[in-house]
Amino acid sequence: MSKIEEVRSAMVAAMKAGDKETKETLSMLLAALKNKAIDKRSDLTEEEETQVVMKEIKQTKETLEMTPADRTDIIAECEKRLAVLEQYAPKMMDESEIKSVIEALLSEMGLDAPTAKDKGKIMKNLMPKVKGKADGKLVNDILTGYLN
Repeated sequence: MSKIEEVRSAMVAAMKAGDKETKETLSMLLAALKNKAIDKRSDLTEEEETQVVMKEIKQTKETLEMTPADRTDIIAECEKRLAVLEQYAPKMMDESEIKSVIEALLSEMGLDAPTAKDKGKIMKNLMPKVKGKADGKLVNDILTGYLN
């Protein structure tokens, strides 16, 4: 079952249950998935569906970060939206998994003591291995800890 069908059936279930916030979030996600498929003019691959979900999560997190602390209504709405969207996102790698990928790549590249000059080269090889499975900012922060 594709993500579009999965989201549509969950949206119908939310409507029947009277869960307005979940229904609105799923409706927004469904529209984003459909728009991407229309732009592509064919069905989406699983990777492309994941990219759409991750983009929606990223946009919601940015909204949450930029919202003033006194706007608790917006903050609560964004948190509910994130909870719903994260159900459709792939499981993200944790810090220890990212570290093991970095260590394996460094030994593969033959870098015992990488410097800041090597960072671009390392990231170029590292990001395709963790794309869609780990937050790029977290990967960058962890890699910076390995540099001399």
